[in-house]
Amino acid sequence: MTRLNIVLLLAVLASALYLVHTQYESRRLFTELDKAHAESRRLELDNERLQVEKRAQATPLRVEKLAKEQLQMRSATPAITQYVTYGAAAKAASAPEQAP
Repeated sequence: MTRLNIVLLLAVLASALYLVHTQYESRRLFTELDKAHAESRRLELDNERLQVEKRAQATPLRVEKLAKEQLQMRSATPAITQYVTYGAAAKAASAPEQAP
């Protein structure tokens, strides 16, 4: 009878230790999950902030200002515009010349 009691006592102790270990692991994983959720929220906020900054940087007025100041570009005017026509002149230029 005492052997059975000792075996049962060891089984209860092993079960208790396993339960404590499982609870500890569960709490540790829960804190990791909570940290991951917090990091996810922080990254989402950063992403939204960066998207707003991106839209602010790409406004047409800002792009035009940078093009004029940094790239020395200018607006197209009819005086500097060249028109390319496709018609009889283009066909004649693209046809091979025949030797006499």
